[in-house]
Amino acid sequence: MNGKGGGGSGRGGGRYRNPCLTMHQPWASLLIHGIKRIEGRSWPAPLTGRLWIHAASKVPEPDTIKAMEKFYREIYALDGATDIKFPEHYPVSRLLGCVEIVGCLRSEELAGWKEVPESVRLEAFPGFCWLCEKPQKLIVPFEMRGYQGVYNLENKIYEAAVRGLTAIKSPLPVKFPLPDPQNSLSLKPGSLMSSSSKASEVEKSKSVSAAIAGARAAATQFARKDETRSAIKEQKNQATPVTDISNRKTYNLRSKGRIQEENQAENSEEKLMCVIEKTKTRSTLFPHGPSKLFVEAVKGLAIK
Repeated sequence: MNGKGGGGSGRGGGRYRNPCLTMHQPWASLLIHGIKRIEGRSWPAPLTGRLWIHAASKVPEPDTIKAMEKFYREIYALDGATDIKFPEHYPVSRLLGCVEIVGCLRSEELAGWKEVPESVRLEAFPGFCWLCEKPQKLIVPFEMRGYQGVYNLENKIYEAAVRGLTAIKSPLPVKFPLPDPQNSLSLKPGSLMSSSSKASEVEKSKSVSAAIAGARAAATQFARKDETRSAIKEQKNQATPVTDISNRKTYNLRSKGRIQEENQAENSEEKLMCVIEKTKTRSTLFPHGPSKLFVEAVKGLAIK
C-alpha cells in the first residue's frame, strides 16, 4: 500500500535507532505474517535492516480484507503455494512485530526481475518497492501511538518488544539476491535497470487479473477515504471567523467547553482501555518461554 510523505517526515529526523513504520490494516498484519513481501510507498526506503511495524487505528473493512486475501491466494498459486494461513485477527493501534528491509527498487525494476518468484513480481504496485525478509511477530502485541513516516521507537518500548519476538514461517520465503554480493546496500532504485531493460510479463489468468484489480482498488479506495477525512478536518479548522466581538467570545467559550468535554471523554476511554488491556495481558500469562519475559517487560512499562 502506498504511503504519504517522505521518510524524513516522521520522528527520528533521518537518524534511526529503532525505526518503526505505521501501516493500515490488513497490510500491516499481512507483512508481519510473511504473506506480503513488498511494501509499496511513494518514496524510497530511507534505511536497511530491522523495521518495526505498527498497525494504525483504522479498523479495516471486511471487503478490504477479502480483496487482499484473494489477491495473495491467486498470486501464490502461480508459484504452487496453496496452503496460506491468513491472520485470524487484524488488530489496530498495536505494535505487531518487525521485518528486515534488505533493499528498495522501483516498481518497474521489480516487475522485470526474473530472479524472484512470479508472486513477488506481481506485488510491484506503482512507486517504490521496499523488499522485506525475515518477518517476526510479537507474542503479545501491545498498544501504542503511531506517527507518519519512519520514526524511532521509544527505548522502553523497544526494550520490551525485542524480548517478545517469535519468527514467522512464510508461505513462500524469499531471499532477494544482491546485484553485488560484496555490497549489502546494492539493492537500491536504479540498480537493476541495466539488467532489466524490459519488464518480464507474467502470464495472468482472468482470476489473477481480477485479484490484482481488486487489491489495487482496495488500496486506492483506502487512500481516497483518508484524503477525504483529512479534507473535512481541514475545512472544520478553517471555519468562517465570527465578526461580532461578543459573538466571538461566546463562540470561543463554547468551543473550549466542547474541547474540555471531548478531552475528558477521551481520557476516560483511554483509562478504560488501559485497564482492559492489562486484564487481558495478565489473563494470558504463561509460566515459561519468551512470553513471560515480554509480559514482565510490559508490566515494567505500566509501572513506569
